[in-house]
Amino acid sequence: MAHLTGQERAQYVQNMFGRIADRYDRMNRLMTFGQDVTWRRYVIDKANVPPNGRLLDIATGTGDIAFEGWARNPTIQTVGTDFSYEMMDAGRRTYPERRVIDWADSDALALPFPENHFDAVTSGFLIRNVIDAEKSLSEQLRVLKPAGTVVVLESSPPKDNLLKPFIKIHLNYVIPLIGRIVTGQSDAYQYLPSSTQKFQTPNALANTMRRVGFVGVGYRMFMFGTIAVHFGRKPLD
Repeated sequence: MAHLTGQERAQYVQNMFGRIADRYDRMNRLMTFGQDVTWRRYVIDKANVPPNGRLLDIATGTGDIAFEGWARNPTIQTVGTDFSYEMMDAGRRTYPERRVIDWADSDALALPFPENHFDAVTSGFLIRNVIDAEKSLSEQLRVLKPAGTVVVLESSPPKDNLLKPFIKIHLNYVIPLIGRIVTGQSDAYQYLPSSTQKFQTPNALANTMRRVGFVGVGYRMFMFGTIAVHFGRKPLD
């Protein structure tokens, strides 16, 4: 899988998420020791969708972040979009309460929404899986209203410190083992840690967001520096 690029890589990622859809949430709880719940809440805190506003959650998967947004503020319109139908279908079947989400198939590089439409755009573990991070972020900027907020939850390469060897053991051995036991899909849980270690540093991702056109960009780290939540705004003009 490491040699794949372009559309071949995109197709591999789409198929991979389809294969693990039914057990994806369970694996997230196990891999993160339940901390992913805290990260989702922080994402919605930073999104700060106004009453009666519109929230778009890209790579929504089973709808965790999208539903958190609606649960926080039931007056908003919540749209969850993903290129994996199987992931969204798992969310609909497993969590009937998530019927409040407007589900939509879409490609993160060509969002089927008008310009200046959403008050906030969120994503969880999207950017490292797309074949063009700048294009995906540009699409998010396009569909945001002026002064709207983008929030990006993403994993980060381990920092060079005393914890790095232990984090790499967790990424390279523990996660694939748990993935094989829980989902039977060991290759998926080799790809996910591998893509994390090859991804942009938090500072690099922040600079990418600024280069695309976001302002007020910042981020907060979680879980010993292996998770980052980036945020920014669309300029008023």
